[in-house]
Amino acid sequence: MQMTMRWFGTGYDSVTLEQIRQVPGVSGIITTLYGTQPGEIWDKDAVTAMKQTVEAAGFAIAGIESVNIHDSIKTGSPDRDRYIDNYITTLSRLGEAGIHLICYNFMAIFDWTRSDLAKLRSDGATVMSYDQKLIDQIDPNSMFETMSAKSNGFALAGWEPERLARLKELFALYKGITAEKLRANLKYFLEAIMPVCDKYDINMAMHPDDPGWSVFGLVRIMKNKEDLLTMLHLVDNPHNGLTLCTGSLGTNPANDIPDIIRSVKDRIHFAHLRNLRHNGPGDFEESAHLSADGSLDMFAIVKALYDSGFNGPVRPDHGRAIWGEVSMPGYGLYDRALGISYLSGLLEAIEKGS
Repeated sequence: MQMTMRWFGTGYDSVTLEQIRQVPGVSGIITTLYGTQPGEIWDKDAVTAMKQTVEAAGFAIAGIESVNIHDSIKTGSPDRDRYIDNYITTLSRLGEAGIHLICYNFMAIFDWTRSDLAKLRSDGATVMSYDQKLIDQIDPNSMFETMSAKSNGFALAGWEPERLARLKELFALYKGITAEKLRANLKYFLEAIMPVCDKYDINMAMHPDDPGWSVFGLVRIMKNKEDLLTMLHLVDNPHNGLTLCTGSLGTNPANDIPDIIRSVKDRIHFAHLRNLRHNGPGDFEESAHLSADGSLDMFAIVKALYDSGFNGPVRPDHGRAIWGEVSMPGYGLYDRALGISYLSGLLEAIEKGS
């Protein structure tokens, strides 16, 4: 496995590449052109500059997270082919730059949802959390303002202000979109992009829904093992694969993550490893990566990845806000560095004990 860290780019991230260089074991960067909008063609010079910046710091780009999907593609609007063509052009430019992994999702409207971005823990740290009872009290049309209030002034990943300023329009666009329709639109998209993925050996790694159930009545199609297998069978191409996100799949206690890994092992292209703590039905909070701090068995998860032969990029996912650090929620340096050290220790023990 290649240990990586997500970096949002100069001007967007509170963490620098120079700081990441000091985290033992990190050899790759997961990044993006953070200022681009869904549906926009990525500028070739900007892709080159992004790559040069990362390589000048002593890293390689291990993958892009994310090249976000335009809502017209997800809903099958009449103009979707134009946005698919734009996506294909972007993939070509990334492939020409030697980038072979794209993480993306197919979630309706909201990329991910939390009821609190800074819930105070007993140890004084703050974490992102979700409580369905609180979500049920929120007007979905004010969700962007609710999330932004505790963003520490950072632009939240997947929560583009320009797009979410049209929330009423987006909800109307997704009205009547069933799971069957969303899957059909996903299949149409994947079939269109697979030729360019084959040409440049680009692995498309679809991210599970977060959380793994319907929010505000919006359809979800990547919630559990059955959904993941269905998605892989839509387009049976090795470049059509998954991002194994323990935090997203772990939102549902019924999901057996080691079993999911074994069931989809040949199509996992990327892994997000984090822990969370279940407080009750529809109520969870994120935690430190340590198994004992949450509800997930991180040893069993890492061992399942190792036993399955997975050797792709891994990154620690959301961390706590600790030691007074101010950053994009979930993406500070300190707790993710602790997470990498813990995950690296698990992996070393598993490797030496096998």
